Amino acid sequence: MKQYASVTKDSCIACGSCSSAAPEIFDLDNDGVAEVIYEGDSNRGITAIARELLADLQDAIDSCPTGCIKLAAAPLT
Repeated sequence: MKQYASVTKDSCIACGSCSSAAPEIFDLDNDGVAEVIYEGDSNRGITAIARELLADLQDAIDSCPTGCIKLAAAPLT
């Protein structure tokens, strides 16, 4: 099953746990807030995350203290 992700930036506290758990998927933007960078997604939630990265994606979700990572089976926008 395909998985799509994005970060609710208003809820992010910029702790960096997602980018530590899944550096190929997440990074901090110029303001220090997390965003999905995978395949140039630019936090739109429209790029399916590769199957081999799904464990890292789940680790990022589990490590996020604010729960601001959205996950869906269809594109988010």
